[in-house]
Order: sequence, then C-alpha cells, then structure tokens
Amino acid sequence: MPKMVNVCHFCLKSGILCSKCQAKLRLGEVTKTDLEIGRLLMSLEDTYPPLQDIYFYKAIEHDNVLALIVGRGDVGRILSYGGKILRAVRQKTGKTVRVLEYGVDDRKFLEDLFVPFSILTINTIWLPDGTTETRVILRRRGRRAPYLDVEALKMIAQKARGMTLRVEYSR
Repeated sequence: MPKMVNVCHFCLKSGILCSKCQAKLRLGEVTKTDLEIGRLLMSLEDTYPPLQDIYFYKAIEHDNVLALIVGRGDVGRILSYGGKILRAVRQKTGKTVRVLEYGVDDRKFLEDLFVPFSILTINTIWLPDGTTETRVILRRRGRRAPYLDVEALKMIAQKARGMTLRVEYSR
C-alpha cells in the first residue's frame, strides 16, 4: 500500500475518514485530490508492486497538470514499468502528470518540474518591494520541442514551494 503521509491507512482504504483525518481535511492539511490520488495509487498497486513501497505526500493540480509529491527515491518507482504507472494515472485523471520528490533542494525540484527540458541557469531576482522571483532559463530543444504548460507549472511551484517563477528559454 502506498504510504500516504497525513492520512490513516484504514481511512484511505475504506473511503470513510476518522475524526482525525476529517479534521485534517477541514484544516486543509489534506485535500480531496490527495485522497483521490491516494486511492488511485492504492488501486494500481496489485498490478504494479513498486507502488507498495512509495511515500505519497501530496497531489497538487492546476488546470491540466497534476503534480505528485512522493518520498525521496520514489520517483524511480513511479517511473518504472516503462512509464505504465504514469500512463495509468494520466488516463484515470485526464491530466499531464509530473512526479516531484519531497524534501529536495530547489534545483532538483525545478529539474523534475520542467522534465524533459534541461535547465541552463537558475537565478534569484530581488524585487524592490522585498520579494523574490526565481528565474529559470530552459534550453530550447529544436523546433519540435514538447508542449509545456508553463503557467500551470508556475502555479504548482507556487503552491508546493511558495516560489514565484519567471521562465525563459535560451536563444
């Protein structure tokens, strides 16, 4: 069973939340999306045994993109089976799926967020009002580069890490 942080195993399996998990849902520590994705991963674990060993922290969605935040080292488990696990999640949700590691540094987080593009540079921009923006310069890949919903990825970075991103491409 995927180990979902913040929710009891029984609550996730039964679909009925205990008072502690209900309070977490009410306080926003857990969202309905987290529960739905946790149940989805649980339903896939018989077909894909590596899912039994992952730690699932959170699901963040914006527009047409779903980001799964999993434990350190668990990205490889989700990407195993030739991408079939990711494909199954994409088919069930109808969204593009990104798999991000929990507790990694900003560079690793951004590299995972912008896959398959490679990052040339990451800079912090200090604005006059005291806030900061993170500028990410991506390497442009030929004329047939895959579509990337940059606005959705910016919102996911904001929700997951509180990062305000400015994304540019190399010339």
